[in-house]
Order: sequence, then C-alpha cells, then structure tokens
Amino acid sequence: MKLAIIGAGMIVNDFLTMIGDVPGIQLEAIVGTERSMDKMKSLKRKYGIHQVLTNYEDCLESTDIDTVYIALPNHLHFSFAKQAILNKKNVICEKPFTLNLYEMKELKELALTNKVMLLEAITNQYLTNYRKIKESIKDIGTIKLIECNYSQYSSRYDAFKNGEVLPAFNPKMGGGALMDINIYNIHFVMGLLGEPKEVSYLANIEKGIDTSGILSLDYGDKKVVCIGAKDSTAPIRTIIQGDKGAIIIEGPTSIIERFTVIDHQNKSEVIDSNVHTHRMYEEFIEFERIIRESDFEAMTQHLDHSELVMSVVDKGLESAGITLG
Repeated sequence: MKLAIIGAGMIVNDFLTMIGDVPGIQLEAIVGTERSMDKMKSLKRKYGIHQVLTNYEDCLESTDIDTVYIALPNHLHFSFAKQAILNKKNVICEKPFTLNLYEMKELKELALTNKVMLLEAITNQYLTNYRKIKESIKDIGTIKLIECNYSQYSSRYDAFKNGEVLPAFNPKMGGGALMDINIYNIHFVMGLLGEPKEVSYLANIEKGIDTSGILSLDYGDKKVVCIGAKDSTAPIRTIIQGDKGAIIIEGPTSIIERFTVIDHQNKSEVIDSNVHTHRMYEEFIEFERIIRESDFEAMTQHLDHSELVMSVVDKGLESAGITLG
C-alpha cells in the first residue's frame, strides 16, 4: 500500500505512532493546508513520510500513491473520498463514514464501479477482543439487554458554552455526541445483532447539536441503549445481559482492552486476546491485506455493515430533529 495521509490533526498523530508496526505500508505523502505546514514537516521528519503536499489534486494525480487515508473533519469525508475514488485511488475513511446514508451509498456504488477499495476506519470491528466477544456470547445464553455508555466531557465543551463553536459541536461540520463517540457503540451493537426494528434518539440539544443523548434500539426480543455524552462524564462501560450470564467491558467500545464473562454463580473469566496495544493496529493490518489482495468480497461485507450503521444514524438524528451539514 502506497499511502497518502489526508489531514494533520490529533487522529493522524495517533495513527502515526502505530503505522510503522504494520508491514506493507509505505508513507508516501501527508496532505494538508499551508496553515499546517510546520506540523506536517515535523511529522515527515519524525515518521519518514516521503513528501508534504498542500494540493489534494497533486496527491490524486501521483502514480506513487494508490491509497488515501482520510482523517479530516466529518463533513469533508464524502467530497474527499468521492474525488479520490473518481481518480482510481483506494480510500480508507475515518468514522463516521459520511454525514448520511445517501452519501455513503453513493460512495459504495462509485467504488464498485471504479473497482477500487473503500473502507471505513472503525476500530472495534477489527479487534480480536471483539471477535472473542462474539464467540463468548453463547456462554451467557439469550441476549436480553445491552447498555453501552461512552461519556467523556469534551475539552471543547466549555468553549462551546461560551459561544465558540468548534467542529466537534458544529452541526454544519457533522459534530455532536452521536457522530463523535456514540458511533462506536452503534458499530459495536450492530456487529453483534444486525439491524434493529426501531430506532429513536433522545438527545440533549444545544445550538442545534446533540451534546449528549440516549439512542434506543429495539430488536423485539432484545433492547439496547447506546449512551454518548460530550457534556458530562460517567464510568465508560458496556454490559451485555443474557439469561445465563453477562459480558462486561470496562472502557470504551473503541478499544475493548479486555472483557469479563460472568455466569449466574458469579464465576468470572477475564479475556484479553488483542494482539497489539494500539487500537488501530488490527484494522490497518486488515486494510493492507484487503487492498493488496483486492478482496472485494471482504470490502463489500464491511461496506454492508457500515451502510446499516448509517441507516441507524439517519433514523436517530431524524427522530431527534437534528440536521447535519
């Protein structure tokens, strides 16, 4: 994979600490604005990136680059991904894929038409611990309830309350608690249970954006709540309750450092099978393989999952009366 990194924000800095451990990936370029030039030059030196670019078209025209990793604010995902696909580049796009289902489906169709890879960077779907949770569900019997709580007071919330609207709380830029952190919970649940029968989102809304909220997913015989908050803090925890036991995950569903399986006799087993300390390692190991092998079947399976997630996001935002973009 000959990779160009699009963006120079916090997620890129985090990504670069890990990517050297993934074989088969060459860091060909980092692309950003003139304002980020000093930062990009520093990252180039530190991580051995071949070149710094400030023109996205130059990146897309380069034969030295076959894949772009889009790590930009949410509202830019669609346009940057579409432009890359039309230039026959593979695309790895940070979560949330797009601002709505319509945009996501258009990207999917374009990728298939242009025979390039399109993948959403959503960590939990690729973690070994997540696969182990799927295997362990049989030990807790029939699932009855799932509660996911990812609540983390945002460092930008005080500024937001004082009138400074940064991207994290800007509806035009696809901000808000659902799209930022609760999206991990949605991916987590839907990877286990698939599409729900009913979706509703009870949100705390300030200046047109959800600063926190409770997403309710009704599966008929199973009930799920996904809580995400950027305006308050609580223990970050997920509990899957079955009629023979429970699975408890301490910490966010984006990482799943470990989990505990408990039966009715309070016998417990702690499981940690992740193969790397960095949450993004396993997804990029798989992305490299999918792109190298042109594995359209695996890509399509992941896109089908992402499409269902975006469908739930659309329904949740609509139920809360929130408009993004």
